[in-house]
Amino acid sequence: MLRDDTSPRQSAHQVHPAKTMPHLAFSACGNTRENMTRAEAKDVPLISQAKIVKAGVVRLMELQEQGWSYLRP
Repeated sequence: MLRDDTSPRQSAHQVHPAKTMPHLAFSACGNTRENMTRAEAKDVPLISQAKIVKAGVVRLMELQEQGWSYLRP
């Protein structure tokens, strides 16, 4: 979803709604990116708004401990 080269939602990321949602953040799992880079034998580019975190699941747990909720579609 956060790939700059193949994301089906790329156009939605290009219009970053920072003014209407200042707390919106994109976090990319560093473990997943590392595995994808190894599998594709090339760097996996991410959208400029994405911040890489070591492990996405750990980041979700940290946010839940801070009172955030995780909603799965």
